[in-house]
Amino acid sequence: MNKLNIAIIHKKYRPDGGAERFAARTFAALAQQGLRLTLVTRRGEISDNYKLIQCNPFFIGRLWRDWGFEHAVCQRLTNYHFDLLQSHERIPCCHVYRAGDGVHQEWLRQRKRTLGKFRRFLLDWSPYHRYVNRADQRLFKSPSLKAVICNSKMVRDEIMDYFNPPPELLHVIYSGVDTQSFHPNLKIHRDSVRRQLNIPLNSTLFLFVGSGFERKGLAAAINALVSAHLLVVGKDKRMSHYRRLCVQKGIADRVHFLGVQQDVKPYYGAADALVLPSLYDPFANVVLEAMACGLPVVTSTKCGGAELIREGQNGYVSDALDIDRLSHALNQLENQAHCQTLGENARETVKPYSLSAMSERLLKLYKKLIDNEKNAA
Repeated sequence: MNKLNIAIIHKKYRPDGGAERFAARTFAALAQQGLRLTLVTRRGEISDNYKLIQCNPFFIGRLWRDWGFEHAVCQRLTNYHFDLLQSHERIPCCHVYRAGDGVHQEWLRQRKRTLGKFRRFLLDWSPYHRYVNRADQRLFKSPSLKAVICNSKMVRDEIMDYFNPPPELLHVIYSGVDTQSFHPNLKIHRDSVRRQLNIPLNSTLFLFVGSGFERKGLAAAINALVSAHLLVVGKDKRMSHYRRLCVQKGIADRVHFLGVQQDVKPYYGAADALVLPSLYDPFANVVLEAMACGLPVVTSTKCGGAELIREGQNGYVSDALDIDRLSHALNQLENQAHCQTLGENARETVKPYSLSAMSERLLKLYKKLIDNEKNAA
């Protein structure tokens, strides 16, 4: 078979974005499988792993931004031939959709749990959120759609519940992690990072990684913290709100905000465990990265990564808003021997989820879709 020619549509790249880091690793892994890849994006960097098509129509506001990109891409790609179009965005002309953002209606449902009546009303009538919900509907009913890649069973089940597509359309393929780069050997950074941040070497240090703190559950992590330190890597437009929360709780000296970091690996090495009590997260890549580094994980029932957690064996799972249960989990991990045992188990759990295993599953799916198309012709 000739090399498969695949276009991957990904709207934007940010240095701190977990989805973008995952996409970059995916491109490298698929290129090693011998695929010809083209990245279609608003702005992207040139790479040996793919060709680049930039599609950056003018916009004002996020609704116009998403609508304009969707229409411009579908129109632009009529001038090219690809074996498959895979999109990480809600674009109805794609053949394969990677549902990395999950189901928007479910995210809104979870977010409403934290909002008052008036803000819930605004959410329901937001033109942007109504547009995204319709985009989901159009996508899952599109005759072009041949497969949906779900990065967790949770997302697969939500798509079935909300849209009822043919079950054979949905394929659960977990993300991959570079288990050589993300490795317990990163502990070599432990002392230097802690000294730099004035964190006692013998203190328990929890790590939180992710931007968009409301969705990722930073407030819950702060409220659940008792006596340990918390290291926050990422950004949010309401950063001052979270700093004030730390002051109100009297723990401002134990919560360390680092902002966006180009390289998060030293902070995995400095930490004892990852805490990510997300309100909604289809599958946070940082869960895989942390576990590969030998860190136990405390996460939520609405994070797809919870599917890899065995309670009390490699981490803990709680409802995102159950502060008492979250606090209990964090307290359990302040026992260093227990924390170390869970971290070792976490590393063993993710060993099968390598980048090569993920790319092999993707390639198998691509070939199946193309064979089905040929047989139907």
